[in-house]
Amino acid sequence: MQEQLTNLGGNPALLAGAGIALLLMGVALALLTSWLVQRSLRAGEDGVRQHLARLMEHQAQIQGALGQITQSTQSGQSALHKTLNERLDAMRKQLGDSLEQNSEKTGESLKTLAERLALIDRAQKNIEILSQEVTGLQALLSNKQARGAFGEIQMQDMVREFLPPNAYAFQETLSNHNRVDCLIRLPEPNDNIAVDSKFPLENWRAMNEAPDEAAKKAAARLFAAAVKKHVDDIARKYLPAERIARPALMFLPSEAIYMDLHTHFPDLVEKSFRAGVAIVAPTTFMATLHTMRAVMKDAQVREQAHVIQREVQVLMDDLGRLDKRVHSLDNHFSQTRRDVEQILISTRKLLSRGEKIGSLHLEEPADTGADASALVASAETITKT
Repeated sequence: MQEQLTNLGGNPALLAGAGIALLLMGVALALLTSWLVQRSLRAGEDGVRQHLARLMEHQAQIQGALGQITQSTQSGQSALHKTLNERLDAMRKQLGDSLEQNSEKTGESLKTLAERLALIDRAQKNIEILSQEVTGLQALLSNKQARGAFGEIQMQDMVREFLPPNAYAFQETLSNHNRVDCLIRLPEPNDNIAVDSKFPLENWRAMNEAPDEAAKKAAARLFAAAVKKHVDDIARKYLPAERIARPALMFLPSEAIYMDLHTHFPDLVEKSFRAGVAIVAPTTFMATLHTMRAVMKDAQVREQAHVIQREVQVLMDDLGRLDKRVHSLDNHFSQTRRDVEQILISTRKLLSRGEKIGSLHLEEPADTGADASALVASAETITKT
């Protein structure tokens, strides 16, 4: 019984159930006691006393069990409160950590979002600036006079970049009193090149934006007629002037128009060239300028050919004098070698004579005066040898 009560004390729910069960048992025992009392009254006082004693014993056991259950229930409730508090603390800590992490992540996300919004803001400003520039370009291209100035400025920038300053002139008046956009002066005997900037944008745009095939063909005819008029004007104004070479150049500052001309109107391009006008775009004009610069450099080389020949002749004279001086120095070195060889011969002879003198064994003379003449004669003989 004690072990069962101990096991029940570990679980508050079971303790509550056990308390209810014991309560029901107490009610049942009370009823049983009442029944037994009535029976005992009928059976006699002795039986009543026995029954009462047993009932009192059972009641004491039930009260002890109820006290243990109450104590176990109280301890279980304390443990339950402690467990609940610990779990609540753990949940509070976990919730606080989670909120802190979420706050940090939210701060980082907001920072990243602010940076991206700043980038989007700058991009929007750039787009607005680009939109304004595009609008300005459209306004520029919609005005014929401004469009002509745009093409002329682009042509002038390319000429300045590739040619020397004395090789071109802008807005030059020709001999027939017509003014050309650019005159490129080639070296003699070549004639000069006239360059005119044209930009038939409206007809080309109408041709590309035509809603149907019939409108496109009509716009294409107008575009071809506009180009042919520009070509005829250039040939009429510039080619009759003095010292103007054929072909003159018609500069189109648009690669798209140039490509459409060569793709859809090759006959017009060929007729223009036969009329003495070559149509060029920025890329082909750049190649033409490269060729002109090479011609100018070749002419400069030819003009300076006599100077180069004179300098080469002076160089050859200097080389001849240098050759003579080298030969003279070589002769000096040869004479020096011969003199050194003669000196070496003399030193060898001196060494040989010294060795012969050193190899003589002379005896002590009895009378030095008598043998002096013989010693002198021996020395002369060694010297002669």
